[in-house]
Amino acid sequence: MIVVDDIHKHFGGFHAVDGASLEIREGTITGLIGPNGAGKTTLFNVIAGVHEPTSGRVMMDGEDITGLPPHALFHKGLLRTFQIAHEFSSMTCRENLMMVPGKQSGETLWNTWFGRKRIADEERALRAKADEVLEFLTVGHLADHKAGQISGGQKKLLELGRTMMVDAKIVFLDEVGAGVNRTLLNTIGDAIIRLNQERGYTFVVIEHDMDFIGRLCDPVICMAEGRVLAQGTLDEIKANEQVIEAYLGTGLKNKDKVGA
Repeated sequence: MIVVDDIHKHFGGFHAVDGASLEIREGTITGLIGPNGAGKTTLFNVIAGVHEPTSGRVMMDGEDITGLPPHALFHKGLLRTFQIAHEFSSMTCRENLMMVPGKQSGETLWNTWFGRKRIADEERALRAKADEVLEFLTVGHLADHKAGQISGGQKKLLELGRTMMVDAKIVFLDEVGAGVNRTLLNTIGDAIIRLNQERGYTFVVIEHDMDFIGRLCDPVICMAEGRVLAQGTLDEIKANEQVIEAYLGTGLKNKDKVGA
């Protein structure tokens, strides 16, 4: 589904991504791991159109999407979430979801005057879909809560819910477990697995929690110093000498500590 071909991203003299190449197969949950500063989030930003690459290209379903802005990729079904949730804090959880789909009738002045029935019908359908999404994510009880007042883990679930309000094909999740307690992290993991198995979502997950990666992800890709270092199952990655060096700067004698 996604082919990243020799991507470079430089910020002045700093090479955040330095020749990364990888492929994401449709229908997989791919883990992207690596030490801090490896270039993982920058690579996400290049793929998702937040940054234009210095060189290289990104293909999606055979189409060159290099440098397309996020809103164009959104309409192609490529979405991403952020390490820090970006909710509309003064709106309810339901309202946060209802505003996701684009080209709503109520967005034009003409329809607010002459298309009120159409707007009302759309809003009823969006409300029903938002409630269905919240129930799917086991947070239906939060529908009328202000999004700014729910917990960090619940905000991560709300971000995942946004991807369910449109026809997402592939979702990039950036440290979905950051600051989330274990119970909610398990709930998030359950939702990702269900979306993958029941609705055909493809996921790419940046995460430092190796238990979470091991539960969800195959394959796992490890980055270091802006490059792809290794790819395989989590066990293969943890046994890879180059990966161990990148994380610990030590030899195989400490390989059981990778991801600790």
